[in-house]
Amino acid sequence: MTTWAEHQEWERQWWGACTNTFAEEAKQITYANRMGLVVVSDPTGCERWPVYDLGDKSVLDIGCGPVSMLLKTETTGEKEACDPCRYPEWVEQRYAAAGIDYRQMPGEDVQHTNDFDEVWLYNVLQHTVNAETIARTARQIAKTVRVFEWVNVGECMGHPTNLDPFLLDNWYDGRGVIEQMTGENQCVGTAYYGVFGGA
Repeated sequence: MTTWAEHQEWERQWWGACTNTFAEEAKQITYANRMGLVVVSDPTGCERWPVYDLGDKSVLDIGCGPVSMLLKTETTGEKEACDPCRYPEWVEQRYAAAGIDYRQMPGEDVQHTNDFDEVWLYNVLQHTVNAETIARTARQIAKTVRVFEWVNVGECMGHPTNLDPFLLDNWYDGRGVIEQMTGENQCVGTAYYGVFGGA
C-alpha cells in the first residue's frame, strides 16, 4: 500500500523546480471561469492577465500548489494559502511578496479559528487522504466555497482519493455541475464544479 509520504514525494518530483508551470496555470483559467471568477482589466495599467478582482474579500486557497490563483488577484482582504507539499524556498518567498500568508500543511489540518469570505478548492481533493473533512471544513469557515475538481479518475500515485460527484454534492449540500472537458486549456476529463454556500 502506498503511504502518504510516498504520494507527497511523487507530487514534489512532479512539480520539480517549479520553474515551468505554464500547463497548470493555463488549466487554472478554465478552473477560475467555472468557479465563477471574472477576469478584469489590470488596475495597474500594466496589462497583466488574468486578474481577478476580489474587492475586500478574504480568501483561503486550500491545496494551492506552488502557483495559487491568489497570485492573480487584487483584493484588500486577507489572502491565505496552504499545501502539504515541500516546494523550493523561492515559492514561499513569492507568496510572501504577493501578500499571501502561505503555510505548508495538509488541508485536513485547517483549523476552524479563522472565518473567510471564500474558500477555494480546485484540483485538490483527489490529492488528499480525507477529502470529506476538507470539504466540510471549507463550508464551516467560509461564506462561499468555490470548487473545481476532477471526478471518477480512480486512485493512482499522487491521487489517493477517487472523487464521486454524488458524494461531493452531499459534502457541499448542493448540486455541482458535471462537464466532460475535451481540451480547453489542456483540461481533459470529467469535471465537477460549482459555487456553494457555507454551513
